[in-house]
Amino acid sequence: AKPNLSYSGDLWREQLEDFITEVVQQPVILVGNSLGGYASLCVAAQGEAFAAGLVLLNSAGPFTEPETEKVQSHPIKQMIRQGMRSLLLQPWVSYFLFQSMRRPRKIRQTLEKVYLDKSAVTDRLVAEIHRPSCDQGALQVFMSVFKSPQGEKNDVLLQQLTCPLLTIWGEGDPWMNCRDRAAKFRQYYPTLSEHFLQAGHCPHDEVPTQVNQLLRQWVQSIEFTKG
Repeated sequence: AKPNLSYSGDLWREQLEDFITEVVQQPVILVGNSLGGYASLCVAAQGEAFAAGLVLLNSAGPFTEPETEKVQSHPIKQMIRQGMRSLLLQPWVSYFLFQSMRRPRKIRQTLEKVYLDKSAVTDRLVAEIHRPSCDQGALQVFMSVFKSPQGEKNDVLLQQLTCPLLTIWGEGDPWMNCRDRAAKFRQYYPTLSEHFLQAGHCPHDEVPTQVNQLLRQWVQSIEFTKG
C-alpha cells in the first residue's frame, strides 16, 4: 500500500538523500528524467556530499517568473488557473480524473503523444505504468500531488549547484519547448554540457543507445578531469 504522505519534491529529495547516505555511502552521479530530473537537481544542489555529477533529461520544475511577465499576466488567465486548481482539489474531480488517466488505453494514447517513435510504446511499458495505479492508496497519492506546495525554483537550485552538469533534450517533447528551456538552464549554469536528440519526453527510453553513449562519454570526461 502507498504511505499516506504529502507527495512533493521535498519528499523525493529526502528519499534520494537517505538512499545515498545509508546505502551507497558516497557521492553519486544522479540521472533523472522529467520530475525525476527536478528531484535529482534538488539533491545535487545540496552539495558534493550527495552528488559527484548530475544528468538531466527533459527536466521539469519551475523557473522564477520575470517581473515583466508578472505585470503583463492577464487577470482572466490568473482566474482560470486558480479556478482549475480549486477544481482539481475537489475529491470527486480527482477521483474521476484518476480513473480516466489510469486506463491502459489512455496511458497508451498519452505515451504515443510524447514518444516520436511509436514502436517504443510497448505493451510492457503500458503495463509498468498502469501497475502502480492498482496499489492500495494510489488515489490518495494522486490527490496529494495537487495539494503539495511548489518546490524551489530551478534557477535558485542551479545557482547552488557545484558539480558537473549534463542536459539531454528530446526535441520532440510536446510538453516543453526544449530550446527555450535549455537556454534557461545555460543562463544559470553556463558550464553545463548539452545535447539535443530526435526523441520525445523520455529520450532514455526511446533512444537508449544514443543516451547511453552520451552518458558514458560524459562520465569518462569528468572522471578524467578529476584524475
